[in-house]
Amino acid sequence: MMELKDMTFGIVGLGIMGGSIAQAVRANVLDEPRATGRILACDVNAQALNKAKSDGVIDESYDDSSAADMIKKCDLVYICLYPHATIDFLASHKTDFKTGAIVTDISGVKTLLVEKVQSVLRNDVDFILGHPMAGGAKEGYVNANGAYFANRNYILLPQPWNKKENLDLLKQLVSAMGFTHIVETDYVNHDHKIAFTSQLCHVIASALVESAEDERITEFGGGSFEDLTRIAMINAPLWTELFLSNKKELLGHITNFEKQLDELKRDIEKDDASALEAYLEDVRKKRILMGTHVAK
Repeated sequence: MMELKDMTFGIVGLGIMGGSIAQAVRANVLDEPRATGRILACDVNAQALNKAKSDGVIDESYDDSSAADMIKKCDLVYICLYPHATIDFLASHKTDFKTGAIVTDISGVKTLLVEKVQSVLRNDVDFILGHPMAGGAKEGYVNANGAYFANRNYILLPQPWNKKENLDLLKQLVSAMGFTHIVETDYVNHDHKIAFTSQLCHVIASALVESAEDERITEFGGGSFEDLTRIAMINAPLWTELFLSNKKELLGHITNFEKQLDELKRDIEKDDASALEAYLEDVRKKRILMGTHVAK
């Protein structure tokens, strides 16, 4: 089996995530004297490609019209696009991937990918669903940073068609990029859990910002509002697609969250200090326990 340091990596979509992956692979896999591997990238943004190339992060750049030329050369392709664009790319380039190539994604929803991917990929291409649980609040290559991945979680969703040796190789790559906790699950569980830990959080942060009385409220901030709303500097097209693509799961979590708000509101309205204190003590205990399951 080819070693990571000798592989040709392809990045489709050189935004904040694609750029961060390219930087992490360059720094942690290919930045050694004996490495012969390369990083190729495709994007519609020529400025991002030029910046990555001038920085020495990528070796070759391709525009959207020459994506086929790029992926024919790649041993492993990271598709860093929105969910529906990922499906469209796979369908459009079904015949272009190198025989035996490993192809993976970073999409925040998986059910719709699993439903489509078997019909759009050849049997000699191994598509492995993945989700790096890291990133920044702002989009674009200019905000990419390979260090985002240090000590973070990575989710893999092995499917019946995946080859064990390819899964093992991707795990090696993920670990080399800095991720310290790899979780394996199925796509149903993924979409249910991610609707809570990611999509619901963005819903709450967005609603909190919209509920502010005025834009100068941060003059009274002490960190709490800032911490809670960092992710509200949101990529609207992406998160609209994620919310709607995982609608059923997200709506269920929103309903449960509303119930908790109603309980807190009721205790405050009734001046029920004992109930409120018990509620908050329970919250503290649960949050402490949650902290034992994060990446180390």
